[in-house]
Amino acid sequence: MEQKEFGGKMLDIDEDGFIQDPEDWNEAVAADLAKTEGVEELTENHWKIVHYLRDYYLQYNMAPMIRKLCKQTGFKLKEIYDLFPSGPAKGACKVAGLPKPTGCV
Repeated sequence: MEQKEFGGKMLDIDEDGFIQDPEDWNEAVAADLAKTEGVEELTENHWKIVHYLRDYYLQYNMAPMIRKLCKQTGFKLKEIYDLFPSGPAKGACKVAGLPKPTGCV
C-alpha cells in the first residue's frame, strides 16, 4: 500500500490511486484527487456528481449503477465523461473517495 498526500493529509491509496478509507475524504482531498484525473477545477456540476456518489455509497455501501447515476443527477453519460474524462467508475468514484468499484458503476 502506498501513501500520498491529498488535501494536506497522508492517505493510503491502492495501485490505481483510490483512497482506502472513505472516512479520510473531504472536499480538499477531492480537489487533489481530481487533478490526478485531469480535472483541474471542480465545478458545481462535478460536485453534484461527487456528492451523489458519496451519499449513495454511504447509504448502500456500494457505488450506483451508471443508469441510476445518470437518472438521479440528470446528466447524460457523455456529460459525465466530459466532466470526468476517465469515466464515472475510475474518475468520479475516485474523486468522491469511494473504493475502486468492482463492477459496473
